[in-house]
Amino acid sequence: MRVVLDTGILIAALISSNTPPDLIYRAWRKKQFELITSEWQLTEFRRVSRYPKLRRYLKPFEAGNLVNGLRNQAIVLGDFPEVDLSPDPDDNPVLASAIAGEAEYIITGDKRDLLSLGVVQGIQIVTARDFVDVLDIPIGD
Repeated sequence: MRVVLDTGILIAALISSNTPPDLIYRAWRKKQFELITSEWQLTEFRRVSRYPKLRRYLKPFEAGNLVNGLRNQAIVLGDFPEVDLSPDPDDNPVLASAIAGEAEYIITGDKRDLLSLGVVQGIQIVTARDFVDVLDIPIGD
């Protein structure tokens, strides 16, 4: 199974342990699914992880370790098609990565834009909580 995690899910995985984003990230590290990302997303993650409001929650080495892990273990796309499918243009590269990487799921917390799309070209767009159910991971263990 191929999956795209939006940047907010990756940030949340680093900030809070034993939450759906963290459980999903750990499931990927245990090779329960293939993770699709892109050079665009790695750049975005580095930029977002440096926001002043996140500095108290994220240590630079944790963000760096996550990026290195993605580079070494995820499928990292350099190029992907241009798409214009989301009401928020910043979400289109996430959709393009999923399409180019032939993902089955996009995991996001973006209720207003990405989640409202539901399914795009056969790719299910779901919350982290819903994807934990897909993986059949108990929460709170």
